[in-house]
Amino acid sequence: MVVREETRSAAPGAPAASSVVLDVQGLTVEYAAADTPVRACADVSFTLGRGEILGVAGESGSGKSTLITALTRLQRPPAVTTAGRILFHGRDGGEPVDLVGLSDRRLRRMRWTRMSIVLQSAMDALNPVMRLGAQFSDVLRTHDRSMSKAAARERAAELLAMVGISGDRARSFPHELSGGMRQRATIALALACRPELVVMDEPTTAVDVVMQRQILAQVLALRAELGFAVVFVTHDLSLLLELADRIAVMYAGRIVEIGDAASMYRDPKHPYTRGLRDSFPPLRAAPRHLTGIPGSPPDLRDPPSGCPFHPRCPRRFDGCDEAVPATATVDGHDVACHIYPTGVEES
Repeated sequence: MVVREETRSAAPGAPAASSVVLDVQGLTVEYAAADTPVRACADVSFTLGRGEILGVAGESGSGKSTLITALTRLQRPPAVTTAGRILFHGRDGGEPVDLVGLSDRRLRRMRWTRMSIVLQSAMDALNPVMRLGAQFSDVLRTHDRSMSKAAARERAAELLAMVGISGDRARSFPHELSGGMRQRATIALALACRPELVVMDEPTTAVDVVMQRQILAQVLALRAELGFAVVFVTHDLSLLLELADRIAVMYAGRIVEIGDAASMYRDPKHPYTRGLRDSFPPLRAAPRHLTGIPGSPPDLRDPPSGCPFHPRCPRRFDGCDEAVPATATVDGHDVACHIYPTGVEES
């Protein structure tokens, strides 16, 4: 797979430095334990531009799912956000809202209308004993009390058609749809109230590669049409190289590199990012030797000292096991690695 080299089309009013929908600052999430809390996200910081697609990649156990449940305030005990802020900037231009301290009542008003989520398993996300149309109607009429049942049914059919599903399937139960149709239905449901932010948790994992490409094409088309921003979480870096504007790579609960997708493919800066890139074959280039990453991700109950990647890193040197690396700016990427002096920009 080769990342697209052309300039990515921006959504209406999207990615400008002054147009931010989400600003995450020092987010830390821990799981309470009998002895020592397990830190699943540690000092995570990033911004998301309006209309931008930010991919979040990493191996299983890197903290991706913990991050998105914290962003959407869907985490449940024993997970607790212990530090940081999640500032949501509405399109109305008012004061940003810190989602970390928001009450349940205000969160309910924001969900679906300002931010929504597409979960990994559509059969778990959809109610198996309710027809699709009824589930769409619940969302629509909850957030618009003036909407009639007839208008809600019409809107449900429009939303399904928007993702390539015939409107008459609104009368179907989830088990009567294929896996790809169910997944597209959850995307349509997430867009029902025109949110500004959509978080997607590996939405293509359970479908075949043909349907995966169709779903991704629809996400790009809908983003261009509606202008929402996306946080797209997956373990598949190659998928993000074709979909995302920028990519954040997580390891052991930390973002170790974040940068634009095209340069992430051409010249990843962090040894872990390079290992992820080199572990999948290019489809349109000459064959090359694949090199995986030796070893396994660390046990977060007993993480290694210093840089968490140093036990597996081919470029480790003396001192890597002594301190957690600070973030440096390298050719436009933010990289947490001792290879680079903090704050130094490479030419």
